[in-house]
Amino acid sequence: MAKFLLLNGPNLNMLGQREVSIYGSTTLKDIENHLSGLASECNDIIDCFQSNHEGQIIDRLHAANNVYDGIIFNPGAFTHYSYAIRDAIASITVPTIEVHISNIHKREEFRHTSVLAAVTVGQIVGLGVYGYDLALLALQQISKGEKVHGKN
Repeated sequence: MAKFLLLNGPNLNMLGQREVSIYGSTTLKDIENHLSGLASECNDIIDCFQSNHEGQIIDRLHAANNVYDGIIFNPGAFTHYSYAIRDAIASITVPTIEVHISNIHKREEFRHTSVLAAVTVGQIVGLGVYGYDLALLALQQISKGEKVHGKN
C-alpha cells in the first residue's frame, strides 16, 4: 500500500466554475473523488489538499517528507514564479509530478516557463483532468521501484 498527496494551488478550488472553456466543468472535488477511487483499486491512499496561500503549500510539502510515496501537484500560477515552492520541493525526497490541466506552452507567454519543472520527476500538461490519472499511475510505478522514464 502506497500513500500519495494530491496538492492543488491557487484558484483550483474554482474548477468547474472558472474559465470552463479552458479548464472544463469538472470540479476539484470530482478530481479528488476520482483519484481516491483509482488509488483504492490498488489499495493505495490519497490525501488531498488545496490552498490559495503559498506558505500553506510550502508547509504541506515540508510535512510530506517521509510520509508520502509521491506528490501529484498542480501549482497553478505559482508554477511560473514561486522559487520558494521550488526550494521546498527540492528540499524533500518525495517524488513530485507537476500537473496542468491546460497546455501551458500554448497559452500566454508568461505561462510557458515553470520554475518548478527542474525539481520534479516530470510534468504533465494539456491532457485535461486525465493528467492527474497519469501522474498517479506514474507515481504508483515509482513507489514500487519501477522505472517510468529510464532514469528514476
